[in-house]
Amino acid sequence: MAASTFAAVFVALYVAHSVGDHWVQTSRQSADKGKAGWTGRLADTRHVATLTATKLALLLPVVLLLGLDLSFLGLVAGLGVDAVTHWWADRRTTLARLAKAVGLADFYALGTGAHPAHPLTAEGKPAAHLGTGAYALDQAFHHLWLLVAALLMATV
Repeated sequence: MAASTFAAVFVALYVAHSVGDHWVQTSRQSADKGKAGWTGRLADTRHVATLTATKLALLLPVVLLLGLDLSFLGLVAGLGVDAVTHWWADRRTTLARLAKAVGLADFYALGTGAHPAHPLTAEGKPAAHLGTGAYALDQAFHHLWLLVAALLMATV
């Protein structure tokens, strides 16, 4: 039963993460959450609060409709770990430092003018791109912690 609970919870958290990170997060939160000082910390806190509320709002119907057996402690632990790690990564400098520490600084800069091989237009200006290494590493980091959160919810 724990395996099917884990699978259902992970899917719900994954979808809710995408909705909360891309549809619920405001442009202001996105622009400010990486800023230094209280402006950035508060914007990041507002983002994580709405993201966590989105995850809870999408998770609860799944739990109720599928009759999943989650403990209150598991739910709090899972959402708490996810919220703390999401807040940490979204401060941006923290994830950039982690990428540098593990040898991924060039990948982190991929898709930006800071990358040594960034694409250029015929006029020599930075070319448009579909994403950045920073975004890919950010999402992969969040997905790792969604897995941990789902495991906590299914087993605690």
